[in-house]
Amino acid sequence: MKKLINDPKSVVTETVEGFGLAHQDLVTVNTDPAYLVRNDAPVQGKVGLVSGGGSGHEPLHAGYVGKGMLDAAVPGAVFTSPTPDQIIPATQAVDGGAGVVHIVKNYTGDVLNFETAAEMADAEGVPVRTVLVNDDVAVEDSLFTAGRRGVGGTVLVEKIAGAAAERGDDVDAVAAIGNRVNENVRSMGVALSSCTVPHAGEPSFDLGDDEVEIGIGIHGEPGRHRIPMEPADGIVDRLLEPVLNDLKLDDGAKVLLFVNGMGGTPASELYIAYRHAAKVLAQKGVTVERSLVGNYITALEMQGASISVLRLDDEMVELWDAPVHTAALRWGL
Repeated sequence: MKKLINDPKSVVTETVEGFGLAHQDLVTVNTDPAYLVRNDAPVQGKVGLVSGGGSGHEPLHAGYVGKGMLDAAVPGAVFTSPTPDQIIPATQAVDGGAGVVHIVKNYTGDVLNFETAAEMADAEGVPVRTVLVNDDVAVEDSLFTAGRRGVGGTVLVEKIAGAAAERGDDVDAVAAIGNRVNENVRSMGVALSSCTVPHAGEPSFDLGDDEVEIGIGIHGEPGRHRIPMEPADGIVDRLLEPVLNDLKLDDGAKVLLFVNGMGGTPASELYIAYRHAAKVLAQKGVTVERSLVGNYITALEMQGASISVLRLDDEMVELWDAPVHTAALRWGL
């Protein structure tokens, strides 16, 4: 295993420290316990947004801390949930008197720890609402979760809910728009290679040189099935078909199409995937109103991609277009 690290035990600590140094204009880092907040937190009168999860999915979540998106991010160990003693002070740090929304990917550890933190913060006088993201159509259950996993749709929930909070919506309204995004987005991914967790020192799973795993999770969880490698258009069809079957889009629907890289896939290949997905949607009478292509929620160095489709309404479009200023997303300013 070759990785640009010093010690597997210090990967998260050094990553967070380096991120804080690189983006001092955007975030402030707390080291013990570890969490990051936007520099102007708490913003008085604004609902605070907190998300987090295991490290290894960068730029999720720290890359989305800033104006128009998250107020705080809480990094756990690689592929491991953050603990309540991290989440609670992060929640308190961004409470500007209007309450806090937790955006939580549907993995058992994340759900339990954020739930505990929400209860304790609420007991301290901070009202907390939770948006649970479970957009992955690949599997109903995995080793990591009960029910569908939270994957690429998390980025879209954080952006749109973050814009709602920035414009001054109250805590229930921000949670409601976050839930509405989750209800209207579906995702599915593919792995062309495995990833290697630093402290494990070996690939999470084995794939033959001529094999791909359809429906893989962002932690290297097994997918629906393993198939021989085939051209990009065929793989995109295998990802898009279950997404569209589940979403049940009407003719004339407007969507956001998100093609995400898993960390080790060149942008050129992501655009090839986007090209075919956009053509398929057009053939079905679906208009791609907004798009996003790139590495936004990754699995370390895994080669692969995911496709997310979000059914849009006018309010979602307005909130997606609203200004955002974070390390990983930036427009409208």
